[in-house]
Amino acid sequence: MADFPSLARQTWHQLEPVYASVYFSPEVTAQADALGYDTTERWPAYFALRAAPLGAATAQLVTATFYSFSPHAVAKHVPGIWRTASPQAVLAARTRGVDATLRAMLGDRIADPRLAEAAELARTAAEAAALAGRPLAAANAALDWPTEPHLVLWQAANILREHRGDGHLVALQAAGLDGCEALVSFAGIGAAPVANFASRGWSEQEWAAAHDRLRERGLLDAEGGATERGLEVRDEVERVTDELAAAPYRALGEDGCARLAELNRPAFTAVIESGLLPTQSTLGILTVRAPGPR
Repeated sequence: MADFPSLARQTWHQLEPVYASVYFSPEVTAQADALGYDTTERWPAYFALRAAPLGAATAQLVTATFYSFSPHAVAKHVPGIWRTASPQAVLAARTRGVDATLRAMLGDRIADPRLAEAAELARTAAEAAALAGRPLAAANAALDWPTEPHLVLWQAANILREHRGDGHLVALQAAGLDGCEALVSFAGIGAAPVANFASRGWSEQEWAAAHDRLRERGLLDAEGGATERGLEVRDEVERVTDELAAAPYRALGEDGCARLAELNRPAFTAVIESGLLPTQSTLGILTVRAPGPR
């Protein structure tokens, strides 16, 4: 019997770089700049691009759905980002930027029939995603599907990653980890250096307080490393996340998942080899090179 939670994780590793390119692409940055966003820093455009499917979201809604960002960091940009450009204008710019990004990276492969097949498989999975309790996935799923295969592939990857992300927040809450504790415990298992999380806006005092709370629970040691119990909690978070993410891949079946991974590999490799994604990040995926066959 296929292990669909594991397949959900493996397929996410394949699709996430394609989706995540939107936040690092010069073509998307140019679109955000044209709308009037200050692109000398990352966050105004990031919050606009990711939150736009929600409509003119409030700071409270963005904080709730993005979860690991400090409310103060969110309030610095939201709702001000909607005075710069409407959500509809941001979505149109996002599509133009993704289109230009993938065309630049894929070149002639943009017309490869295998890319169209990958897009259809990814769309099948995305349309099988249950949306109850999944606000970011539901907001993106409500958008019209584009017609060109490379944009269908990106939109499907977008829905699937937000579906997974929404489920991940459920797993974090079930483990009793608030937004700051989620990051502190993630750093505690060595997922990324502590400095990588500074951009989420938590103060040194808030980070230290979260560390102290986790230490009192026996999840961290004095130096901030995960204890055995801390590792167990993080493992459980990932197990639940994978379980909650599995349904779309059950709809594809084991062969369909394998075929999607195979067909998506050129796009995956193009993103990785482009150097757009940071080699150290909080994405939780491999960003240096394409993984070998699984």
